[in-house]
Amino acid sequence: MTHVVAQGTFDLLHPGHVHYLRDAAGMGDRLTVIVARRENVSHKEPPVLPNRQRRDVVAALDAVDDARVGHPEDIFAPIEELDPDVIALGFDQHHDEAAIEDELARRGIDCKVERASPRDPEYDDELLSTGRIIDRILDERG
Repeated sequence: MTHVVAQGTFDLLHPGHVHYLRDAAGMGDRLTVIVARRENVSHKEPPVLPNRQRRDVVAALDAVDDARVGHPEDIFAPIEELDPDVIALGFDQHHDEAAIEDELARRGIDCKVERASPRDPEYDDELLSTGRIIDRILDERG
């Protein structure tokens, strides 16, 4: 059985997230998703929704076998515990694949790192970014 781990913030779940997780699930037989803790998100604005709510919504997707909130201090702790065969990164996630591979090797974790495929909008006003969704809400209702 090939165990895949995907991760992300998943604030305001959108079709881009669904595509990423379906693609990640297709990389193996079992998909576990690690939802970033709000307090650990530093590369962009922190999520609006609480950790548990984002985890619960991700867990409800058919492609996802298990979802959990990330570790409070060490983002690699769940990877050590889960011992996956593949870490699936989103097409446009900010992560440096080489740095992840180096840390996995340092910790003795034998795991591939793969990128999910991109998903283009299927119609003119489809939004595939949480930031763009928030901007649209603020423009239209703010």
